[in-house]
Amino acid sequence: MARGDQVYVMRDVMGIPYQHHGIDCGDGSVIHYRKVGTATVSRTSFEAFAQGNPVYTLSQSVAFIPDVVLNRAESRLGEQRYYLFFNNCEHFANWCKIGKTISPQLDNFGLRLEQIKLPSGLTRQAAQQETPQAILDLFAKALNNIAIATSTLLPDYKQAQSDSHQWKHVAHAALSRGREDLARAALYKRRNAQKKAEAIGQQLQELSDLQISIQTDQTLALKRLSEESPNLH
Repeated sequence: MARGDQVYVMRDVMGIPYQHHGIDCGDGSVIHYRKVGTATVSRTSFEAFAQGNPVYTLSQSVAFIPDVVLNRAESRLGEQRYYLFFNNCEHFANWCKIGKTISPQLDNFGLRLEQIKLPSGLTRQAAQQETPQAILDLFAKALNNIAIATSTLLPDYKQAQSDSHQWKHVAHAALSRGREDLARAALYKRRNAQKKAEAIGQQLQELSDLQISIQTDQTLALKRLSEESPNLH
């Protein structure tokens, strides 16, 4: 590992493994989205990043030089805009390293949106009433489902945004040639693309809100498990 490397460590949420990404500063520190309290882009010690686990380097076929990678990472120190679907730790590290806000971990999952819809208060009820194993199973399923739902929503959202920008350029080009009729048609299609993006964005926001609710209930469930089954630790 060296200065400017994209690094990651394996962590898990209720038994679900995931990669936590950051940028190696080359001086024993790592810049990453530190999720303690309000998730914040922070510069922490290598040990705090690793949390006792092995740290791996992610190789990228094309990437910025180390100075640029570090400058990009440092430019976002203090940021508090963590969002699972658009701005998680992997999005951040990839943006610093290769200039692309992407999260292959999310893209590697596949699930229809309707499969992650949960009755309101279901996880809270489990956290308060169900058996320890039922709690573990429910939270594992809920968190997993929310994480993988973007495989069907996010590509459509990005495509709708791209279509909106493209139709805007078409409209400008039509106006430059004096074709107001074509410009109006292009602007109409752009508006449809914007509406689609807004609708999908709202669905993604609902998923994010659900994630926050589940994480709150998860804390309650873990507290109960700790009290009832201390040997689980």
